[in-house]
Amino acid sequence: MSEYIHIGKLAAAHGLSGEIILKHALGKRTDFKGTEAIFIEINRDAYIPYFHENSSVKNDTETIIKLEGIDTKEAAVKLIQKKIWLTKNDFEKLVSTSAPVNLIDFIILNKGKKLGTVESVIEQPQQVLLQTSINNKEVLVPVNESTLKKIDRKKKEVHVSLPDGLLEIYLGEG
Repeated sequence: MSEYIHIGKLAAAHGLSGEIILKHALGKRTDFKGTEAIFIEINRDAYIPYFHENSSVKNDTETIIKLEGIDTKEAAVKLIQKKIWLTKNDFEKLVSTSAPVNLIDFIILNKGKKLGTVESVIEQPQQVLLQTSINNKEVLVPVNESTLKKIDRKKKEVHVSLPDGLLEIYLGEG
């Protein structure tokens, strides 16, 4: 089974014939043409493929998309707020190199010590959170002007300097 990467969500129905506004974090305008399928998360870790019928780019973060089999506003409304995923192959074709979501699979290093691999990216207005797992526990690593030291795209590394005690909160230590 392919590896899936979370890229956004279905934000709103558009028009009467089933179009949906797809809000994404790919970092550039995209119409999703040429993708294998977009995958809608119906239940946790249950992805249903939907095939692209047509689309139009609204801006850098939104695309109005028409999916096969979604032909009414009512059908579109049922999918609103659902998470959208792409296969890793399609993701790599569409993502901007500068988009925060492109940090997935990078190694996080805190003061030179490996913490883990970026599993997902959560974008917030003030900062980006990199989700990783340490000792089978979810850890959110804040990336902002005070914690980010550098991003090495060649080595696929994110270097941070986290405040003392932050990791202990997640890991229940100290």
